[in-house]
Amino acid sequence: MGDEIVITTSIDPEEWDHFVDNHPEGNIFHTQSMAKVWNQTKKREALSLAAVDDTGKIIAVLQAVIIKEKIDFLGSFSARSVIHGGPLYLANSEGQRASTALIKEHDKICQKRALYSQIRNLCDTSSKIDLFKQLDYQYEEHLNFLIELKKSEEELWKQLKKSRRYGIRSAEKNNVIIEEVFDKSLIPTIYDIIRETYRIAKIPLADISLFESAFDILDRKGMMKIFLAKQNENYIGTIIILLYKGVAYDWYAAAYRKHLNAYPNDLLAWHAIKWCKKNSFSTFDFGGAGKPDVPYGPREFKQQFGGESTNYGRYSKIYSPFKLKIAESGYELYKRVIGKC
Repeated sequence: MGDEIVITTSIDPEEWDHFVDNHPEGNIFHTQSMAKVWNQTKKREALSLAAVDDTGKIIAVLQAVIIKEKIDFLGSFSARSVIHGGPLYLANSEGQRASTALIKEHDKICQKRALYSQIRNLCDTSSKIDLFKQLDYQYEEHLNFLIELKKSEEELWKQLKKSRRYGIRSAEKNNVIIEEVFDKSLIPTIYDIIRETYRIAKIPLADISLFESAFDILDRKGMMKIFLAKQNENYIGTIIILLYKGVAYDWYAAAYRKHLNAYPNDLLAWHAIKWCKKNSFSTFDFGGAGKPDVPYGPREFKQQFGGESTNYGRYSKIYSPFKLKIAESGYELYKRVIGKC
């Protein structure tokens, strides 16, 4: 076998997923199912790159999603590339070379189509910091909380802070019930709940086609579960979790503001945790808790479920600092406008 490494976008989906399934750091965002979801979403596009040797064997893979936010006046100035979990590669020198080649190819493509790229770490990558720094990626801290589901339900309940136990009990006293979603016709209801929360937070939200395609592709494969909180025949909150290799990822969660005093978010999170435990998942991943030195509202809520605090961080690379400054100014304008809606 020679030393040639070939970068390609043409890999059999089953071979790709076999590589991801068997890699210890493989996550749902690396899968071809997730790539299909992104490709069926407006203003989203998957970029799937594989490095193979001269026999066609996969040595490394990298999957990014190129995102253009729904801020029309920013146009191409809103585009970014996100790599969830970074590249996956064989644990040898050939794999490291292939990983470097993949990132370089990704940057070559994305510097023409995005303002910046971000690698969102889902596990400890401290051994790879030098690799990313050599490729001009800058590290920044980013928190998360992981709940170990091997504990008993009683132990999980005891590790909740008093405020969260109070919220769960209050929701039950307020006749809030949790329903599992099986019908795609409920997606507009789910989207409306999430959209209100994002509007209040002044954060752009993906098009509804993201949730429709996720339901069509992931839910039917058992890779996603949606729950709705209901009170007096009205849906008041929702949580969407992604499921893969024993890990449940808190993907989206929201509740109508006027119903927050019924504590739907507390009951939804607790129900999701219990469901995941019952169905033999090992970890509940809260999906991020912001930068440690920047205020972030959901952080305290997530922390109070008693999970382990992690700081795996992120890596970012800016392709055009000038355009990014313009985009940031436009985004601030967007937040002021949306805040008045």
